[in-house]
Amino acid sequence: MKRQNQSSVFEFILLGFSNFPELQEQLFGVFLIVYLMTLMGNAIIILIISLEQSLRVPMYLFLQNLSVVDVSFSAVIMPEMLVVLSTEKTSISFVSCFAQMYFILFFGGTECFLLGAMAYDRFAAICHPLSYPMIMNKRVFMKLVMFSWVSGIMVATVQTTWVFSFPFCGSNEINHISCETPAVLELACADTFLFEIYAFTGTILIVMVPFVLILLSYIRILFAILKMPSATGRQKAFSTCASHLTSVTLFYGTANMTYIQPKSGYSPEAKKVMSLSYSLLTPLLNPLIYSLRNSEMKRAFMKLWRRKVDSHTF
Repeated sequence: MKRQNQSSVFEFILLGFSNFPELQEQLFGVFLIVYLMTLMGNAIIILIISLEQSLRVPMYLFLQNLSVVDVSFSAVIMPEMLVVLSTEKTSISFVSCFAQMYFILFFGGTECFLLGAMAYDRFAAICHPLSYPMIMNKRVFMKLVMFSWVSGIMVATVQTTWVFSFPFCGSNEINHISCETPAVLELACADTFLFEIYAFTGTILIVMVPFVLILLSYIRILFAILKMPSATGRQKAFSTCASHLTSVTLFYGTANMTYIQPKSGYSPEAKKVMSLSYSLLTPLLNPLIYSLRNSEMKRAFMKLWRRKVDSHTF
């Protein structure tokens, strides 16, 4: 930020989907509904796990953290994007753009590590059920959660500070839905080669390594599922694993394509669609995939609902 005075750009213009003016109203309506559903779904999960004592175990506490990350991730991007859609062209200050990029990287990085921790938790529970209470005790759980959040802070601090140390002296139009690193980097009028090497290396470590570990965990889980005596149990477990892997692949796959080469050859429209995949679809799908299909979550929800109805009755 100290080099901001070397730039001739002091605000940016977010173009969003201005290339499709005829679709602005429809996109605004769709994204608003999706955003509200995302907030509602994740808020319900956070509330249920907070109020129901039986769910105060690592599996559901990981889910609660994931819902907090998803709500925050959506809140960083979606309101600004809705403004862009409603006005077609909107300005965002240098400082606001810095802040948005920081929190996108913070919550995105945290989710990368958190999903890895959740896969390890399920691997330990399914493949080592007898020793699971010792493997995933409270201390280990706290360390994994703290590591995820602190890693997100470190990723965001290093990358955002580096990007905004570059001078910006040309166009101030960001052809994207938010101040994401690749889109802002396109406007830097300096040699960004070292940063691109860092981005490639960082993406391998932050996105690809957790993703590979998740895949290995699920391969072990699938082998454990195949040994189940009940065909119904196998079918249910396969369905759950497939849903989890779909969400994980969508998140890691599109994030990897976006960040591994910040100045890649993808068209601006393709980059916007990829960004929507992990900033819009994943936060919407996670409550459905991880929690609302879960029988214990459903029972806890109905229990709290009946308690609320009974309190109003009497």
